[in-house]
Amino acid sequence: MELLPDLWKEDYWLPPGVTWRDMEQMGDSNRPRPLDLLIALPLALGFVALRYMFERFVAPPMARCLGVKNRFQVTAAPSPNLESFYIQNRREPTQSEMEGLMLSCRKTQRQIETWFKRRRSQDKASKTKKFGEAAWRFFFYLTAFVAGLSCLVDVIQVFYKKNHLYICPPQPMERAHYWYYMLELGFYGSLLLRISVDVKRKDFKEQVVHHLATIFLLSFSYCANYIRIGTLVMLLHDSSDILLEPAKMFNYGAGWGRSCDTLFVMFAVIFLVTRLVIFPSKIIHTTLVLSMEVFEPFAGYYFFNILLMVLQGLHIFWAKLILRMVYKFLKGKLEKDERSDEESEVEEEEEDKEENKDPGVDCYWEKSKDSLNSKLSMLTNSCVLNNLANHRSSLVDRMRKAQ
Repeated sequence: MELLPDLWKEDYWLPPGVTWRDMEQMGDSNRPRPLDLLIALPLALGFVALRYMFERFVAPPMARCLGVKNRFQVTAAPSPNLESFYIQNRREPTQSEMEGLMLSCRKTQRQIETWFKRRRSQDKASKTKKFGEAAWRFFFYLTAFVAGLSCLVDVIQVFYKKNHLYICPPQPMERAHYWYYMLELGFYGSLLLRISVDVKRKDFKEQVVHHLATIFLLSFSYCANYIRIGTLVMLLHDSSDILLEPAKMFNYGAGWGRSCDTLFVMFAVIFLVTRLVIFPSKIIHTTLVLSMEVFEPFAGYYFFNILLMVLQGLHIFWAKLILRMVYKFLKGKLEKDERSDEESEVEEEEEDKEENKDPGVDCYWEKSKDSLNSKLSMLTNSCVLNNLANHRSSLVDRMRKAQ
């Protein structure tokens, strides 16, 4: 119990010279209170339910309109031993393990390797699932960006003139800013609740770090009354996300390559400008440098800026992936998202080849044997015809000599 009073010490949350009494003088409707954050929990559950309804009833018709089709998959044949090994390890067996599986299952190494590829392919998310996730995020980001922009137009104008004032509490909180904060917190909370069932991409760990850093950043900035700078950070991030998600949606569809490329180029430009230029030069520069003109550093100052630096590190990580995609795009080799599923592209190509011509090792050998037999038959027929022709010519020569 003694930890709670220490947790809310003014030295941790507020700049020197600012007390909780200064915050209380603004009135209940104009000041943020830590207990307000509890509303983010039911909002997160509400977003999970709303997303379920959206992906089930709204996303499928949209997917059909854009021509989204799932690729055909050859299912792995039932094998209890292989299935048990796959569930426990989720990886390719080593050579020693392969020999044990060959003995227990009475299969060749090639058959077992093919089984594992098909089994992993079954666990991969379908295009319709990926489309549903992208459509849901686009719906939220678009709504949040429009709502945030409408209530922050005046804030943006004042920020560019006197941005050092936006880090100094106490600051009166408008009702629109309150709901903007709560909706963003609820949304990122729902992403964490659903992260175990969502499509896992190569940057899965970075996404988890991003969601946690965002939630801590929003929670701290709300309690410490850094409302204005916090709302600007959210708006800046949503500005590029509203172009990334529709680019994914068109990428999953058929015949929308040009639309996907256009949206991707627009997203790349806005992302690089907002995350690598505006965010560090305006937001971080204000909180890290200009704020020291107003108050001395304190515990909350370091915590807040560390979280911002974590976000900036993630921006640099994703910028590298985007620049790599831009490079491939300029070379005409952009075929998929750099953040795609964990399955490698080489393995996907091998699976496609197997699905088209190699439904099984035995079947493939039968095809090869039939092809070999047909070629031998053609060769044999050719030899017979040549013998008949030679025999006929010799008979003609004998008849001429007899005459």
